[in-house]
Amino acid sequence: MDIGVFIPIGSNGWLISTTAPRYRPSWELNKTVVQKAEQYGLDFALSMIKLRGFGGESEFWDHNLESFTLMSGLAAVTSKIKLYATVATLTIPPAIVARMATTIENIAPGRFGINLITGWAKTEYDQMGLWPGDEHYAHRYEMLTEYTTVLKDLWTTGHSDLKGKYFTMNDCVLSPQPSTPIKLVCAGQSPAGLEFTSSYCDYGFVVATGMNEPLAAAGVSANLAAAAAKTGRDVGTYQLVMVIADETDEAAEAKWRHYVAGADPVALGYLGIQAGGDTNAAEGSTAKVIAMSNSPINFNMGTYVGSYAKVAALLDEAGSIPGTKGLMLTFDDFVIGMDQFGKYIQPLMKTRQHLYAAA
Repeated sequence: MDIGVFIPIGSNGWLISTTAPRYRPSWELNKTVVQKAEQYGLDFALSMIKLRGFGGESEFWDHNLESFTLMSGLAAVTSKIKLYATVATLTIPPAIVARMATTIENIAPGRFGINLITGWAKTEYDQMGLWPGDEHYAHRYEMLTEYTTVLKDLWTTGHSDLKGKYFTMNDCVLSPQPSTPIKLVCAGQSPAGLEFTSSYCDYGFVVATGMNEPLAAAGVSANLAAAAAKTGRDVGTYQLVMVIADETDEAAEAKWRHYVAGADPVALGYLGIQAGGDTNAAEGSTAKVIAMSNSPINFNMGTYVGSYAKVAALLDEAGSIPGTKGLMLTFDDFVIGMDQFGKYIQPLMKTRQHLYAAA
């Protein structure tokens, strides 16, 4: 099972709280996290793209780096770990992304991939005059299909002449081409999102809910497996998981209660408004999941709170879900969290013992 880290490219990581660790993103912070991840044998690192924060006292995600340029820098200071940048497909033409990706793959052969997003937070794009209208919600995966077709055509043949509804290529060329296939991932959990992922991507990032409920992702993993069975492609899930660990269950649980007590109502209100923009979103879609009201300071993602041994067992159990190819971790404090995982949690995981067999 692969393990990756969702690096802190946006301020405050993934906790919408005034009492959680608060920090602004920086090159040094992300370099430290990714180099630690590589040191501890993690398989990949992924950076999101966020173009407008949530505000509030926490200034949640009000400060963000840019994904492709950050991953280009990280490609030059790492040697083994795979790196995924995220493209907001409403903002950059596919032919430019194809060339950017080829450049980074040239820096880090065989180690670069792209996370494709269609955009669910309207204000991120409307602020730049790039929002195509609310009809985008209904047709975004049609647009993404054309976008991805252009990418794949340019990467595999060096040429695209697509004449589509959303993109028109006129003898568009790309050279050089990537030396190895560039892996694609997508986080769509709606029926349309799963259909797209199973047809064009290598992995589907999924957000499972629940506190210390490692089997919560079984349903969406099964849905992706069913969609992939129709396309005949090998596509599996990477689950997004938050880890809040300490030496004892009591210490970890105390941290979690402290974070919940500091929930930022203004930032959470913004999240609810933006995630609710698509009034026709299917149940189980990513936007619906992250805006649920039961524990929103962590986007309702699956969260494992406990001792190192408890968290290790929970991660192993999550990895046992059929169709799961890996877990993508986020932490309350990323530097401390990476060391806790690498030194104390990962050595206890049955699914990661291959890293220690030679030793």
